[in-house]
Amino acid sequence: MSNAEAKIERTLPLDRFNAFSDGVFAIAITLLVLEITVPKQGVRLLPALREEWPEFLGYYISFAFIGGLWVVHSAVTKLMKRADAVTYALNLVLLLFVGLMPFATNVMVTHLTGADARAAVLLYGIDLLAASLVLSLLILYIAREPTLLVDEIAEGTLRGVARERWISIGLNVFAIAMALLAPLVAVVLYLVGTTILLVIPVVGLRRHRRRQRAA
Repeated sequence: MSNAEAKIERTLPLDRFNAFSDGVFAIAITLLVLEITVPKQGVRLLPALREEWPEFLGYYISFAFIGGLWVVHSAVTKLMKRADAVTYALNLVLLLFVGLMPFATNVMVTHLTGADARAAVLLYGIDLLAASLVLSLLILYIAREPTLLVDEIAEGTLRGVARERWISIGLNVFAIAMALLAPLVAVVLYLVGTTILLVIPVVGLRRHRRRQRAA
């Protein structure tokens, strides 16, 4: 038995991989909205909602971040035909940080305007960074395992997506440093970074389709 055949024999079902991942992404996004409280009857609605601007801001950033991860994750798994134990393990670590996102968001928005703003924004940024790094590591691992990919073109596409993600990761690192000096500026940088995360996979997937047509 060749090395490639041995690797294929050790592969795991991709449908379970995707189903479990989608479930965690969906639950994490759903939990985010539970941190936004509905103003009680008898108080002025619009002023009460304005006071909750940190909650709405945190919800949007975290929703965009998790949504961006999910889009990347979906684009990556579309280029796979099977998974293996390492892929499963890296994916579980990614989901660990995704599952922590509602907690990290709640901590940040609760302390965003208080004395602990630096620590809260820093903790949030570390969670973002950890999830981003693990996803990039997962992409690079899949790219170097041809037995997991649908075709040869997929390897180049995945490596391209991984390279492009360093823009967002670098911005995240800078934002974490800024959290120690100007927490609100760091939050704005988190917002920009999550927008980039939404754009990158769409561009990468279009490039892959163009390569397939040219092949």
